[in-house]
Amino acid sequence: MSSTLGTLYLVPAPLDFGCATQAPLTDALPDATLQRAARITHWICENAKSARAYLKRIDALHPLAATIQEQQIQELPREVHKKGDHAAGSFDARPLLAAARQGHDIGLVSEAGMPAIADPGASVVRAAHALGMPVVPLVGPVSLLLALAASGLSGQNFAFTGYLPQDAAERTARIRMLESLAQKTGQSQLFIETPYRNAALLQALIAGLQPNTRLSVSHGLTLSTGHTRSAAVHEWRQRPGTGAPDNATPAVFAIGP
Repeated sequence: MSSTLGTLYLVPAPLDFGCATQAPLTDALPDATLQRAARITHWICENAKSARAYLKRIDALHPLAATIQEQQIQELPREVHKKGDHAAGSFDARPLLAAARQGHDIGLVSEAGMPAIADPGASVVRAAHALGMPVVPLVGPVSLLLALAASGLSGQNFAFTGYLPQDAAERTARIRMLESLAQKTGQSQLFIETPYRNAALLQALIAGLQPNTRLSVSHGLTLSTGHTRSAAVHEWRQRPGTGAPDNATPAVFAIGP
């Protein structure tokens, strides 16, 4: 057994997961990130099939240190996907890091963007720190920050609130609560939705927000089809279809004064 613990690398993935088209990896990820990922042979992921597909794309640019079949890939449990693992004590991920005790570096990867940011993985990072493993985030796209930067809303004071309720009445109440918070504090409020509910959420926002509240919607970020529309709600009501995401592409919604 090695006396030196391996390193946990947080490996960002491109934002084209689930999109109709894919951009070259080098359009969104630095070559140094791809080179480092190619040297990793042990992985923790959301979905092994998606992780293998990403590794195949990396392999086309930088030969992998082990074949796809030889890569050691572990999936986070389904309960982590359903309930999340961002809260302390929600899931003990230390067993997933056993290979680090033999000195193996481990890559943590999500299906899109930076793991542990609006995606599972925080429990793995906590476990790595508890074991004394170095934790190294690699450079790559983070959809929330890209969307915030493109929105024109406050980047000094902002919050990500995850998903809004699916029930229409509860969703409207939540929207109005977040709008009130944004108006009182100046804090930008960011949230996401499962892509097939994009249209329903956008409609609820346009109908439920006050006319002068600013609403920003970003989708397809880092792709050639990427777009952000940021405008007052009364402008959205005049042209509700302009800048609207389709029901297949992940989107980030943001509101603020």
